[in-house]
Order: sequence, then C-alpha cells, then structure tokens
Amino acid sequence: MIRMLTCLILLALPLPAAAVERMAGARTVEVTPMVTGLDAPWSIGFLPDGGVLISEVDGRLLWLDAGALREVSGVPKVWDAGQGGLLDVMVPSDFAESREIFLSYSKPMQGGAGTALGVGRLIGGRLEGFRDLFVMENGSRKGQHFGSRIVEVPDGTLYLTVGERGDGALAQDLSRANGSVLRLNRDGTIPADNPFVDQPDALPAIWSYGHRNPQGAALDGQGRLWVNEHGPQGGDEINLVKKGANYGWPLTTYGENYGGGRFAPMTLAGTEPPAHQWTPSIAPSGYAIHSGRLFPELKGAHLIGSLKFDYIAVLSPDLSRETQWQWPETGRVRDVVEAPDGAIWFLSVIDGVAYRIAPAR
Repeated sequence: MIRMLTCLILLALPLPAAAVERMAGARTVEVTPMVTGLDAPWSIGFLPDGGVLISEVDGRLLWLDAGALREVSGVPKVWDAGQGGLLDVMVPSDFAESREIFLSYSKPMQGGAGTALGVGRLIGGRLEGFRDLFVMENGSRKGQHFGSRIVEVPDGTLYLTVGERGDGALAQDLSRANGSVLRLNRDGTIPADNPFVDQPDALPAIWSYGHRNPQGAALDGQGRLWVNEHGPQGGDEINLVKKGANYGWPLTTYGENYGGGRFAPMTLAGTEPPAHQWTPSIAPSGYAIHSGRLFPELKGAHLIGSLKFDYIAVLSPDLSRETQWQWPETGRVRDVVEAPDGAIWFLSVIDGVAYRIAPAR
C-alpha cells in the first residue's frame, strides 16, 4: 500500500523540478531532477517522441510521458534477489515503426535465475507479445553478476553483456554464456560471422569472453564496443571489445582475490589487457561515450557512473585523463546516458532520482 501511494503522489507531481547549478570541470551546468521517488532504478531509455522509460530492479518499467509517470504492464516476471531483477531497457533506432522495446532481466528458472534478453511492442502502456530472445541455459541461486547491458549496433545486431554469476571459472568456458559478451540478431538468431559458430561445443552467440561483471556498455563514434566491468577488490576495468577475444577473468586481473592472499597476474599471454583500470574499485555501472552535442568539449569522452564513490567518471577519449563530477545528486550512480538532444541523464540510487545535466543557461 505504501508503494501504491508513492506512485500516486508521483503522478501528481509537476516535472521537472527546479534545476541546481553545479560546476563540471570549467563549465557551469544545470542538474535537474526529472523523475523522483524511484525504487532502485537501473536503466534509462529514450523514446523518439520525448518519452522516457526507466527500469527498476523490482520488476517495474516506468514511462514518463508528457510529464505524467505510469507503469508499463506486460513486463516479464523477474527474480528480484541480490543484484537480480529488471535490468537494462533499450529503445531501438526504428522504434517509431517497430514499437519494440528490449529488456534484460534475471529470469527465474530451475536452479535459481539466469540473465535473459527479451522484446515486446509498447502499445498503449503495455508491452504486447513479450518473448525471450536469449536465456542462459543454467540457473544459479547466487545473487551476483548478471551483467547486463544491451547495445544496438548499426548493422542490425545486438550486444548483450552477461556476468559470470559469481563463478569465475565459467568465464573461460565457451560452452556457457557466463562472463561473456553475446552478439545476436534482432530476432534472437545467431549472426553467421560470430567467432565461434563453427567451433564444436562453443556457444555460438559468444562474441568475447573472460569478463567478470560488465554493467556498462557503449559504442564509440567508430562503432566500436566498449564495456566496463567490476573487478575483485580492485581492478575494475574498461575494455575495448574485440571479436573472439579473451579478457582474462579469472586468470588475470589487477584486483586481489577475495579471502586475501596473492594478487592474480596482471598480464597473461592470449588475453587482452584492460584499456583502463581502477584500483581501488569504483564499482562502475552505466556507460556513455558522448557525441559532442550540447557539450562539444566532451566529444568522444567516456562517462561512467561510480556506485562506490558517488560520482561520474569523465575520461578523455584516449582514457589518459580522468575528472570526476561529484555533487550531492551523484549518490551511487547506476546509469549514465546521452539523451537525443545531447543532455546527459543519470540515475542516482541513493535518492531514487533520474537527473538531467545540461549547460547552464
């Protein structure tokens, strides 16, 4: 009943609320709360008519439309435990024609839950005909490391990041989706040029492997895929994802093994080293590579949320320089997204708010 009352209050609130000016490097920006009262928000997706979709881990998909907030029905049942729940929401470039919305989520199954990707058509506030495109074959009762971000590629395929579900060794097992980046066609079929389609006993959807828990993914201006992922007690990584590459987990990491003891080796033949790493861990989540629209000085910059230290990391295009946007609003940043107009939106888990950053007027 309390949750229902919160929703009713939200619907009555005028949006957006007043902006607050903040310094972002040498520029003054306005940070505006756009949606308040959220419960563990995870992802933002933008509709071409100006609407906004926001996922919450408890299984709710919210739709901000012309200042009114409502809940979308027809969302799949999720395994709302640990880090699981309703995760990423992706609005494809052809939404105006297809009406399709893609969701990643922790799907209940025998043995616990696994990461799943599905799609439905947003019609009149409901996801019609929702169906799964990919589901992990084996469930686990562990509550951690689902991934999972969805990225649309200009060639019509999709990338899906999948965590290793707390079992590091499986990230090196090509017969399992654990700890991998998958590449799928929009209908869930496998692209013929995936790297392991002709390898016996390999999962043909795998594009790269040896990942730990990639919770951020973005394309750069050249169409290359980048992911950020959580390391163990240090060694959070940014990786430029290459076809068929092994990113080393758990064989190699800058982090320290849990339980104390030795550090794993930082480099290992046959694996790709990270393009950037953080020790101590910042707990990265969400990823945007800015187009330069609205913020020309940020063209090509990597923007990544920190769940641990409550800031947005802003890295230069070559990852050699990092600044931090840290304000009272940046409490456990879960997602960072560039809106169609070039503004930067982010989700703060601490206060349950979707904020918009734009140049001060």
